[in-house]
Amino acid sequence: MTDARRQLPAVGSLVESVELRPLLERYPRTLVTDVIRATLAELREKGEPADRDVLLETVAARIETASLPSLRPVFNATGIVLHTNLGRAPLATAAIEAIAEVAGGYSNLEYDLEAGRRGSRYVHCVSLLRELTGAEDAIVVNNCAAALVLALSALARGREVIVSRGELVEIGGSFRVPDIMTRSGATLVEVGTTNRTHLDDYVRAMSPRTGAIAKIHRSNFTIEGFVADVGVRQLSPVASEHDVPIVHDLGSGLLLSLDAFGLSGEPTARDALAAGATVVMMSGDKLLGGPQAGIIVGKAHAIARLKQDPFARAMRVDKLTIAALGATLGIYRQPERALSEIPTLAMITATEDVVRARCDILARALRDAGIGARVVGTSASVGAGAFPTRDIPSAGVALDGNATVIEERLRAGRTPIIGRISDGQFLLDLRSVPPAHDARLTSAVVRALA
Repeated sequence: MTDARRQLPAVGSLVESVELRPLLERYPRTLVTDVIRATLAELREKGEPADRDVLLETVAARIETASLPSLRPVFNATGIVLHTNLGRAPLATAAIEAIAEVAGGYSNLEYDLEAGRRGSRYVHCVSLLRELTGAEDAIVVNNCAAALVLALSALARGREVIVSRGELVEIGGSFRVPDIMTRSGATLVEVGTTNRTHLDDYVRAMSPRTGAIAKIHRSNFTIEGFVADVGVRQLSPVASEHDVPIVHDLGSGLLLSLDAFGLSGEPTARDALAAGATVVMMSGDKLLGGPQAGIIVGKAHAIARLKQDPFARAMRVDKLTIAALGATLGIYRQPERALSEIPTLAMITATEDVVRARCDILARALRDAGIGARVVGTSASVGAGAFPTRDIPSAGVALDGNATVIEERLRAGRTPIIGRISDGQFLLDLRSVPPAHDARLTSAVVRALA
C-alpha cells in the first residue's frame, strides 16, 4: 500500500513552481515558504493525498489571508450605530482629510507660530471647545476613562471623592468606574443606595477631607421605579459652600440636542457646565462623532491644574487625533451641517423611510444577482451606552438561507460584513451603514454569496 504522504511535493519544488511565481512577486519569499511548509505538514499529519491544483489553491488562499492587516475595515450592518467592537464613530470626510493632511508631513503640534518658539499641544481645539460648550478652558486626552483619572488626580489626589452608589457602574471590557477612580489616588466615599440617593447624603458626607464630588454617567442602562437622584444643579450650592469641585463624567459627548428626533435624556456639554459642574468630561468617538479622545471642559483654574498633573503627559493625544477632532468640532459651528456631515448624527437622525428606500435598492440588486432578499422592519439603537432604552425604527434586508452559514460567509469576506441574526434570519440593517457605502456593501454581499 502506497503511503499518501510520499506523494506530497517537496517545499522547494512548490516555491519554484510556475504556478506560484505570481505570489512571489507580490509577497515575501519567507511568507510563501512558511505557508507552503505549514500546509504540507498539515497534510502529512493527516496522511491525506493532495491534488496539486487544490494544494496550490489552498496555499494561495492562505498566503492572501496571512498578508491581511490585523486591523481591517468592516461593514457594520448590525443596526447599532456606535458599535464599540466595530470602532464606534466613523469620521466625517473633513476629519479624514485633516488626518491625511497632517500625517503626510510636519505640523505645528508643539510649536508657536506667532512667537517662533516651542508651544503646547494643549492649545489645539481649545478655542472651538470654548465656543461650542461655553467653557473657560479645555484639555484633550486619550479617552474618557483617562479624563476621569486625570481630573481626580489633579483635583482630589490624597483626598476623598463623594459619589453615589448608583453611579459606580461597570463599563465595557469589565472595567469598573470605582477601580478607575481609585487609580487617581483619591479615596471614594460612597453615599446613598443603588436606587436612591438624596442631597442630604452628600451633605452629611462632606468633611475637611473632601476633595471633590463626582457625577458619573450611567452607561448602557437606566434605573426605573422607586428611584431618586441628585443633579449637578442641586449639588452646586453644596460644592460652592465647601469650596470643592464637581467632576461630571458626561459619557457620550453630546454637543447638539437630539430632542427633535425623539432622543431625549442625554444632557449636552453646555447644559452640564451651565448647571454648575467645575469640569465636564466626555468621549470624542461616541455621540460627538469624532476620533477616540477624552475631552475635558470647564473652569480655567481647574483645567490649569489638570495640565500641570504628571498624568497629563501619559494621557496626551497625538497629532492625528487632534487633527480629526478639530475638523469634527469645526463642523458643529453650523448645527444643520453637523446633522448631515457627521456620519453618527446623520445615521441616528435619518428617517425610517429614507433607510427603507436604501434597503429596497439593496434587496433588488441582490435578487438580480440570484440572492434571495426582502426588506423588513427592524429596531436599531444608538449604542455606546447612549439612550440605552430607546429603540430607533429602522429597516433591513433579510437574506434567504441558513442564517449561520450566511453569517460565516459574510464575516469571512475580504471586507467582512457584520450583521445580526434575528428570529432565525440574517439581517443587514442599513441604519448603521453610511449611505456612501451602499454600493460597496452590495458588491461585497454578492461576492460572498452569489
